Amino acid sequence: MRRLGALIIAVLLVLGLAPAAGAGGDPRWVFYTKDKTRYTSPWFHGGHRIMIPFGCTSAPYYSPDPRCSDGRGFHHGLDIAMECGTPLYARFRARVVSNDSLGSAYGVNPVLLRNRKRHFDLVIGHTEKVYVREGQVVRAGTMFARANDSGAPDGCHLHFEQRAVGGGLSTAVWPRKLLDLTPRRR
Repeated sequence: MRRLGALIIAVLLVLGLAPAAGAGGDPRWVFYTKDKTRYTSPWFHGGHRIMIPFGCTSAPYYSPDPRCSDGRGFHHGLDIAMECGTPLYARFRARVVSNDSLGSAYGVNPVLLRNRKRHFDLVIGHTEKVYVREGQVVRAGTMFARANDSGAPDGCHLHFEQRAVGGGLSTAVWPRKLLDLTPRRR
């Protein structure tokens, strides 16, 4: 029976249907993109895949949106799959502002960073431990939180949502440039 199990795992690995040994993949991850690129960013270490891209998506958590065809919903950020506990670092100096306006979809303790000079608010959802508090200034390079699955039915990841300073959900824009996502070189 062990040999059969090992054979099945080997076949899945060869076909690319299971995470490679040591990849630490979360079995709950579901990817709503064909992009299999692993991206690096100054915001986190390692190379990670996008689970749900910004914009129209077939992910089932979003109500149909008139901007999207076929009854698809609109995702206002980028969800990036990463292991629980992955450290999160500030790319820029920013102030931690109140997360009271954010709903439960972002988890129990989302982080809202504001940088007036660069004209952004950054919502980071599904954090585990948060090492900063409201009013605190976070300097570039400072580790301020860790990834988790809080409020996320599809495993550990972080949700990054760029908004206008003081703006709501309707001001969300594509956050890829702010995150400085770069394809990981092998």
